[in-house]
Amino acid sequence: MENEKSSKSPKSRRDFIKTTALTAGAFMIVPRHVLGGPGFTAPSDKLLVAGIGVGGKGQSDIQSFYDSGKAEIAFLCDVDDRRAAVSRERFPKAKYYKDYREMIEKEHKNFDAVSVSTPDHNHAVQAMAAMQLGKHVYVQKPLTHDIYEARMLTEAAEKYKVVTQMGNQGASNDGVRRMKEWYDAGLIGEAQEVYVWTNRPVWPQGIPWPQTSSQVPPELDWDLWLGTAPKKEYVDGLVPFNWRGWWDYGTGALGDMGCHLIEPPFSVLDLKYPKTVECSVGSVYVGEFQRGYFPESCPPSSHVIMNFAGKKENAEDIKVHWMDGGIKPMRPEELGPEEIFGDGGNGALIIGDKGKMMCGTYSENPQLLPTIKTAENDLPIKYKRIEGGASGHYAQWVEGCIAGYGNTKLSSPFEIAGPLTESLLIANLAIRGYDIQKPGKNDRGEDIINYPGRDIKMIWDAENMKVTNFEEANQFVRREYPKGFTL
Repeated sequence: MENEKSSKSPKSRRDFIKTTALTAGAFMIVPRHVLGGPGFTAPSDKLLVAGIGVGGKGQSDIQSFYDSGKAEIAFLCDVDDRRAAVSRERFPKAKYYKDYREMIEKEHKNFDAVSVSTPDHNHAVQAMAAMQLGKHVYVQKPLTHDIYEARMLTEAAEKYKVVTQMGNQGASNDGVRRMKEWYDAGLIGEAQEVYVWTNRPVWPQGIPWPQTSSQVPPELDWDLWLGTAPKKEYVDGLVPFNWRGWWDYGTGALGDMGCHLIEPPFSVLDLKYPKTVECSVGSVYVGEFQRGYFPESCPPSSHVIMNFAGKKENAEDIKVHWMDGGIKPMRPEELGPEEIFGDGGNGALIIGDKGKMMCGTYSENPQLLPTIKTAENDLPIKYKRIEGGASGHYAQWVEGCIAGYGNTKLSSPFEIAGPLTESLLIANLAIRGYDIQKPGKNDRGEDIINYPGRDIKMIWDAENMKVTNFEEANQFVRREYPKGFTL
């Protein structure tokens, strides 16, 4: 976990650059690409970052890179001038673009790394465009919209030798490391079952697409916002947040919170890809005694069960439950009646054959159950802590980029974030497959609608990225992009 230091001191590098610049009489700043490839430390000892999506979470991301003291924000890109306003004010020297493709084509020699914080459906093409040019990338969670995209980005990180990090900050927190130390020490025995839950969504889901289009705000380039998504007319309320509830753009509650909440058990138990997945979903009332399902929209609630292989020989599968929309597992008997389960709205519970442990969002407040055991088992530190915890997640990536590919260990590089994201998106396959409709007849010959995906356990072939027993679900593994966008 230690950063390897360069054999040249910062002073010697700066002196060399200064002398070279004066001799040539042409350069005041020497871009990294002039002196070396990806991983070369910039003459200023600062990482030059280009931000794609710089409003909201994107704004706080690039601010956190800057606050590390080791990064400069060189370029800003956003399709919505309103969302970009704060970042443009804070980084007035950073040149501004609306189209990431134009920025990368014109400026790729003038930055070292890219931060991607856009809606889920555009993550993959934006990150891949940067990686193919040898740029390090930080991508907000979930890593991608589709399973295929996650696999491609994971492979690309190794192919192009770039430093990567997904924006699930809790992966850098102390909590997940403490839980792994407890698990390694055998305090809960062998894991048998995991429950993860969230109070999300807090945006509209389980609704029909609006029938009335609206005027596109003048500050927003709607076509660029759509990017890899199908062409549709602009509707009010979608931007900047409610897109999460629509499959064309978002990945529902799983995409929003799954990377934060499933990461602790995923890391503690060293999980990879699920073997099978099944689910049930909530619906809404659309009329008297009628339930409505709207395939374009994520459901208002869901319960997904994923089975992962146990790590030991002949071990039983580890069953991982995901619950959203306010659904919670039963409170453990070991938890006191007034004690908070997880952090209230969200949490993760790992059940072993000898005990249980839980945590909240970002692996905060890890507890053995009953909670009195937590203080009784203050084990020595086995896994190095990240300075600043979740906040240090950003500086960790900046320092990793400066050190170069392979020289530091990060909390959520794509080799870890990719399989984690794939697992969540496999769970979404079951959720989407649940609502696949087929016409049919009942025993009286009357027309009915069948939902063949509702009553089966989908078997997942991880190597070939496909469901082997329900072909209809495989349409969601990989989307077709419109012209102008490609991996």
